[in-house]
Amino acid sequence: MIVAVFGGAGAKPGDGNYLQAFDLGTSLAKAGHTVMTGGYIGIMEAASRGASEAGGHVIGVTCDEIEAFRPIKPNQWVKEEWRYGALSDRLMNLVNRCDAAIAMPGGIGTLAELSILWNQILIKAIPPKPLILYGAGWKTTIDTLIAEQGEFITSHDRDIIQFASDVHTALNFLTARISLE
Repeated sequence: MIVAVFGGAGAKPGDGNYLQAFDLGTSLAKAGHTVMTGGYIGIMEAASRGASEAGGHVIGVTCDEIEAFRPIKPNQWVKEEWRYGALSDRLMNLVNRCDAAIAMPGGIGTLAELSILWNQILIKAIPPKPLILYGAGWKTTIDTLIAEQGEFITSHDRDIIQFASDVHTALNFLTARISLE
């Protein structure tokens, strides 16, 4: 299974979010999954590094527009690069070409990734797939969204996402999904 790991560029080696993403990448690779990330720094680097160092395959989905915005190249743990010119193409390929996604802590880019995936599943533009939001921050964000906009977000819409507070729970969600198929 190709598991996309979404997450912010701001995580630094040694900080808690970086270490959690590293552990997630390691665990995904050990479970036999391919890890797909945005290919750059922060959470993307940590998950890529964890997967690579555990012997897993890492796909980095990169784009020219990001590299024009921030002079950066794909991280060294990316084994296979899927490169696009535009950010919109990068986003759609991250969403459409994964079998599952885990959103780690992040900012606007991570929010865009999980929102696009959530909406694509909702409108049946893509087949259903696990969308796991990792950490208390996403739980609080989505709970606030539902509290403020709940009349527009049905229980069916809410059922598309799952919340994980740790790597073990996230992997259990993936394993449960695989056993249902």
